[in-house]
Amino acid sequence: MIKPLFGNNQINQLAFVVKDIKAANEAFTKLLGIKKTEPFLTGDSSVSKVIYKGKPTESRSKLVFLNTPTVQFELIEPDENPGTMREFLDKVGEGIHHIAFDVDSIDTYLPVMEEKGYPVLQTGEFTFSEGRYVYVDTEKDHKTLIELLESQEPRDTEWQKPEDENRGPLLGTNKVEQLAIVVKDLDAAADTYCQLLGVEKPEVIYSAPRELTNVIYKGEPTEAKSKYLFIQTPLIQLELIEPGDSPSTWKDHLDTYGEGVHHISFVVNDMDEKVKMLEEMGYPVIQTGNFYNGKGRYAYMDTTSTFKVIIELLERF
Repeated sequence: MIKPLFGNNQINQLAFVVKDIKAANEAFTKLLGIKKTEPFLTGDSSVSKVIYKGKPTESRSKLVFLNTPTVQFELIEPDENPGTMREFLDKVGEGIHHIAFDVDSIDTYLPVMEEKGYPVLQTGEFTFSEGRYVYVDTEKDHKTLIELLESQEPRDTEWQKPEDENRGPLLGTNKVEQLAIVVKDLDAAADTYCQLLGVEKPEVIYSAPRELTNVIYKGEPTEAKSKYLFIQTPLIQLELIEPGDSPSTWKDHLDTYGEGVHHISFVVNDMDEKVKMLEEMGYPVIQTGNFYNGKGRYAYMDTTSTFKVIIELLERF
């Protein structure tokens, strides 16, 4: 049996770098239908002890943690001092900066990552509890950074309903189903993720004929050639997608931004109603289609202006 590199394969956090944490917090709280949590400022260098690329930095950030029934959302607004979040915002813009794993001991697992060629990018200590973190530069193989969290006491990940019981999740659910990553080489990316997570490599799925998938991209029919696979983890499903040469949102992402996070997914009821609602809110449809096996359909919505990532709606038959 394959062992996960970190002793567990529980991706427990999706972290977003944002320019305006107050606005992002309002939007995500409404999206998820959860109790509002106020952002806080991380401690100064005497508390946070941030080391970025081997040098101490005065970097501080405003943070808010939003707990869902599965993964935790972390929103981060960095200050102007050197740090991995500041660099991400300056070079990439707003979006998902890293995924996170809880570990018993960073000292145990860090050498494993370094031996595999993944150097330490930034380290620091928690502000209001005993613990520390390290960002590892895994972008080449995993297309995003990985954070290891070492806590002296269990982190608070319990989600709470909003004070107004009539205000539920915007999409009818606050369970994030998938995190999807666009890659150039599906086999290579799958190998590194399966090794990371300690799982057997799943079956590669090839896009079905247009007659079945009925893909519409930017208003035009397309074959949307692609191959992909799904890796199950305890809290969220990981989808890796290698686009083909026909027009699609995945190919456009790869050509424009390169490899990386493409979307997060929610399973919804009455997709037509949800698509209409989001369109009326100013989020247009990017691409729609049917599942490769005909057992459902999907719609990608351009929600990047507010939620810093594309949201996919999934409807299962």
